[in-house]
Amino acid sequence: MIKTDVAEIIAKELLQAEKSRTAVNQFVEKYPELNEELAYQVQERLVEMKEKEENTKRVGWKLGLTSKAKQEMMGVHEPSYGVLLESMQVNEGEPISIAPFIHAKAEPEIAFILNKELIGPHVSVADVLDTTQFVAPAIEIIDSRFYGYKFTLADAVSDNSSSSRFIIGERFYSPKDVDLKRMGFVYRQNGEVVATGAGAAVMGHPARAIAWLANKLYRVGKSLKPGEVILSGSLSAAIEISPKDQFTASFDGIGSVSAIFTE
Repeated sequence: MIKTDVAEIIAKELLQAEKSRTAVNQFVEKYPELNEELAYQVQERLVEMKEKEENTKRVGWKLGLTSKAKQEMMGVHEPSYGVLLESMQVNEGEPISIAPFIHAKAEPEIAFILNKELIGPHVSVADVLDTTQFVAPAIEIIDSRFYGYKFTLADAVSDNSSSSRFIIGERFYSPKDVDLKRMGFVYRQNGEVVATGAGAAVMGHPARAIAWLANKLYRVGKSLKPGEVILSGSLSAAIEISPKDQFTASFDGIGSVSAIFTE
């Protein structure tokens, strides 16, 4: 069986798992050849299938495993990435039903919107800040298709890095007007504080995550394009979502964004 066949099989199973809201077992046990390189091929095939089935298009990227703690937990030394589709975006204030999810969680993030192309292989934090038109508060809803959120890096990458939905605040700010590294944030669930910290929680500086992504994409002949949205990675642990939950991520200097969930 050639690798492209494996990529097709895994992508179809992941898409079916999402559609049927049924978790699956890790694939690395069944397909020992599933390494990081093949996993990104699976991800690409899965995204192509979703584009066609959902009549949608790509609008950006998301980063995962951007904290040292998560990397050590997964036994990896660098982040992962996934693709954001137009069908994944939810408007702020729009109630989100948890019915389509398997076991969704919510994370506070900082969204970057570019106005110039970013091409690796030597993109720096300064380059990212120079090509970023806006930053905004965001909440990402992740939903692993694997039982109990248990997976290897290759499994997670194949699953489009647990992508599901995302919400971006309605007000946008220039990165020149805020200190993204030291910018404090407060994350609340139903009014209760569940996490606090600073932008540095993402790789020491959230723009460093964007630089890593541009340099990583260069290896597969891709770049970050003007107008794309990039979620730079979670600033705290992901919190499980229940019906009637409300999450709010507030950031010094760039305001807040909320997500409201229903059954």
